[in-house]
Amino acid sequence: MKIVVACGGTGGHAFPGLAVAEELRRRGHEVTVWDSGRDVESSVMRSWNGPIFSTGAKQLSLRNLFAIWRSIRRCRWEMKKAKPDALLAMGSYSSLPPVLAAKKCGVPVVLHEANTVPGRAVEFLSRYAKTVAISFDVTAKYLPGVKTVRTGLPVRDGITKGVRFPNVPADAFTVFVTGGSQGAHMVNLLMSEALVQVNEELRRRGEAAKRKLYVIHQTGVKDEGPVMAAYAAAGMDARVHAFEQEMANAFATADIVVARAGASTCFELAACAKPALLIPLPTAMRDHQHYNADAFAASGAADEGIQSKLAAHQLSRYLLAKYDHPEQLVAMREKMALLATPDAAAKVAELVESSAK
Repeated sequence: MKIVVACGGTGGHAFPGLAVAEELRRRGHEVTVWDSGRDVESSVMRSWNGPIFSTGAKQLSLRNLFAIWRSIRRCRWEMKKAKPDALLAMGSYSSLPPVLAAKKCGVPVVLHEANTVPGRAVEFLSRYAKTVAISFDVTAKYLPGVKTVRTGLPVRDGITKGVRFPNVPADAFTVFVTGGSQGAHMVNLLMSEALVQVNEELRRRGEAAKRKLYVIHQTGVKDEGPVMAAYAAAGMDARVHAFEQEMANAFATADIVVARAGASTCFELAACAKPALLIPLPTAMRDHQHYNADAFAASGAADEGIQSKLAAHQLSRYLLAKYDHPEQLVAMREKMALLATPDAAAKVAELVESSAK
């Protein structure tokens, strides 16, 4: 079968979409990935070695109406030419033109909602879908009258196959900070200051500090230089990149991860069984990152920090408490592993196949 996977917008939508695209291709299908063509997607799409079509989709706003209309026309033209058997759309504004084009062309649609609370795009487009795949059971109540199937969220291929960075001492206390593929400015500011304080405290302890601190930090482009400079000035061992190309190894090396609470990040943490402090993006649509974090925190797999209530000294105390009580991280790791959905990509692929049939 010929299948289109529309998964542009952000890494949080692209990575799960690419995971399903790979699964569909392994099953013998001809798969084309549709992205929106944004610069931020380019680093993510490098992992896909199949055909890509850029839709030109724009975020939903009045000033983008003409661009959205033009994107819908572009998608309709491409869909008529390609004649796919099914469309999988992974949510976000980038799903709107492909799904509306599919409706016009009679192509069956499967949607996937990553977060606990559906975004506006999935809520609106669900009326045109045969099925909406969801990551959390609670999501179904927000989509009344729509057929939903809980599949979990597919994670990028190979994320669980990482190995420890060879330059990181085996006994180092390793903190991995990531705001997602685009970084997170406030998380970068708070955590770089907090980690410098942790490092200072461990130095004060001298020989009583049995483990050294090592930091892995994915900053996004804008904060790479300042964060790198802060760690260098403190004489800290740190791996700092705007975009971490070896995420699997970063997860494998980390004792604890400090991250935003996008669904893709949450389920990658679960797949890798990594304890986490989740700091939801306060401006996320419908506060969905808070609800994602709350679901993981309720299971004991993670802790949630509210950005507006956090200060660097609080974060340093939190990390030192985990340093001093490694048994807490062991318990969190066990509970995080229970939240993993290793067969999510296969479940979504099956929904796409059945919708085409």
